[in-house]
Amino acid sequence: MIYALSGLLLGIIAGFLTPIKIPSVYSGYVSIALLAAFDSVFGGIRAILEEKFDNIVFITGFFSNTLIAGLLAYLGDRLGVPLYLAAVFAFGARLFQNLAIIRRQLIAKHIKGK
Repeated sequence: MIYALSGLLLGIIAGFLTPIKIPSVYSGYVSIALLAAFDSVFGGIRAILEEKFDNIVFITGFFSNTLIAGLLAYLGDRLGVPLYLAAVFAFGARLFQNLAIIRRQLIAKHIKGK
């Protein structure tokens, strides 16, 4: 788990230090894609804690969820329908569910470790 957290931290630091500017036109697509990516990352951390982690499942899920969420937002924008809300609801709910499970597992490990 330390590798996952250190990789996440390094990725956040690299993102802040990289001078890439995203045009405001694409900010909605990028935000939905980031939500999907965070959902995959926290799902991976949960899988590590449950000792069910699989690299192939994580990598394919990460890229397919991110791509589908971005495309869904783009398609909805072109059609004039807020399809991005489906991605926000689905990935947001799973993100908070994964965070709750991770928190419970860490607390249980901490209590058992004493």
